[in-house]
Amino acid sequence: MPKLLIIGGSDAGISAALRAIEINPGIEVAVVVADRYPNFSICGLPFYLSGEVPDWQTLAHRTADEIKKQGVRLLMETKATGIDPEVKTVTAINKHGQSRLLKYDKLIIGTGAFSTRPTLAGLDLPGVFTLRRMEDGFAIQGYMQEHRPKSAIIIGAGYIGMEMADALTRKGMQVTLIVRSDRILKTLDPEMGEIIRNELECHSVKVIDQLAVSAIEKRGKKLLIRNVQEIPVEGDMVLAATGGRPETTVAGMAGIPTGILGAICVNRGMETNVKDIYAAGDCVETWHRLLKKYTYLPLGTTAHKQGRVAGENAAGGNAEFAGSLGTQVVKIFNIVAARTGLCGRKARESGFDPLTTDQEFWDHKVYYPGATPLRIRITGDRKTHCLLGAQMIGHYRAEISKRIDIFAAAIFNDMTVGSLSQLDLSYTPPLSGPWDPVQMAAQHWVREACK
Repeated sequence: MPKLLIIGGSDAGISAALRAIEINPGIEVAVVVADRYPNFSICGLPFYLSGEVPDWQTLAHRTADEIKKQGVRLLMETKATGIDPEVKTVTAINKHGQSRLLKYDKLIIGTGAFSTRPTLAGLDLPGVFTLRRMEDGFAIQGYMQEHRPKSAIIIGAGYIGMEMADALTRKGMQVTLIVRSDRILKTLDPEMGEIIRNELECHSVKVIDQLAVSAIEKRGKKLLIRNVQEIPVEGDMVLAATGGRPETTVAGMAGIPTGILGAICVNRGMETNVKDIYAAGDCVETWHRLLKKYTYLPLGTTAHKQGRVAGENAAGGNAEFAGSLGTQVVKIFNIVAARTGLCGRKARESGFDPLTTDQEFWDHKVYYPGATPLRIRITGDRKTHCLLGAQMIGHYRAEISKRIDIFAAAIFNDMTVGSLSQLDLSYTPPLSGPWDPVQMAAQHWVREACK
């Protein structure tokens, strides 16, 4: 019976395990899980911490028992410390410090990413946190329950920073958001970021941008943020939400090459250059479908897809990862921001001749109560009219996620901007119009491109 060993029990690892068994029910699959939380939705932690999701156990995509019933062996609280590709073994240590050798015929590495730690003093002080693992969420929850903080400082204005600003405000805290640059959510154009800034400030989140943090210090019961500008910033707790980097330590020990930001180099079959070793998820480079080259795009949706490809191929299949467009969506208080593909600047840097239009539409027929404005930016190529990207912001009830997915599907299938008008989209007055806002935005772009 062939042995498939998987290092990592999150999105990529469990997706790979389940797909391998689908392809080859006779395969023996074991997953090395560093903690006790296989296949948990880390993306759901802000909503657990806000109280919107009261039971952390519901964050599991599947329970451990459900995974085991599928035929997957879980080696919990076990950390892989080395790979020997010559004899096909992995060295692992369990929570008791006991070492063992695990044999494999095929190996998949799905070690994910780790939170980047800024080079500043004070990150290990009580009350200072990162948010990447279930244990991080429990540590924050425990601190809030014990100390009842009334104020919080978030360093970083990415997706986690935005969601946690919302979450901690819901818990009754005064939140201060520190941004090193002058941009909120850099994956969006500055014009869209300003809408998010306004939403944050409307909910009493204090935004301080262009602030270079130099250290975190304890001052009495408060935490003090030292900064070059000497602006006084104090709070009861601090979250460093400054992004992540691929976790590739064990892969490096096996001599597997890494590339962009230290991510593992793979082909579109998720194979490394070491025989019988695959890799998937936040630890690998990602094929960008539009740019036709590799980049680093750590997303849960991408990890699931890459894991599925790796699992299928490790079980004898011949699947290929179709590529990512970096499609993302985030809810911040009462608005939702979403994006897919390329913004105008990135498109220009990539050799396109981009035109970006920005227009506002009602999310549904205005005569039906509750209509709200929906802001849509479209980027397309002037010469070919190829759709390159889209960004969107609107009320959280305005079907933002559905509508950005229309753009994502169109880019995936190499559609022109104008061809969006031909799509047979659904319509009823409480939800849309005979021309959906996606189509009206596309028609506006075509008019501008033809001037």
